[in-house]
Amino acid sequence: MTMHLLGPGMTTTNYKKRKKKPLTVAQLNQMKIDWKRHNKDCRRKHIHAAQFEKFDDYVAYVRGEYKAPKERPNPRNTYKPPSVRETKEYPSLSNNVAGTGTRKESMKYTGERKLLGIATMHKSNMVPIFEDTKEQAIEIAQMRR
Repeated sequence: MTMHLLGPGMTTTNYKKRKKKPLTVAQLNQMKIDWKRHNKDCRRKHIHAAQFEKFDDYVAYVRGEYKAPKERPNPRNTYKPPSVRETKEYPSLSNNVAGTGTRKESMKYTGERKLLGIATMHKSNMVPIFEDTKEQAIEIAQMRR
């Protein structure tokens, strides 16, 4: 079969709700058993708010017709936090205060030992070579393969 387009003013969606069939006595008896089991499971799982006090509410829930009641405020919980917090404002001194610490002296090379270079001994083991230890540079060069 092929799909055909309908003319103007025609629609393919159905906006009418279907009527639900009335429940039989056997279905009502089975639902009573399920209702008790549902309430027992809710108590066991500590979900007391999900229990149904009336059997009619459970039937409506199973059939998709149930509307949960709006929550009422708890009369025991009457505490309301204050809307404005009263705190003192302390002036900031960050703009008016100069640093109290002293400046660290910059590092300078004194020239006691003269660095010739850096040698690689094994793989990435870097060793500094100074002027007074030229023998060490020769040893390191002979160790490399």
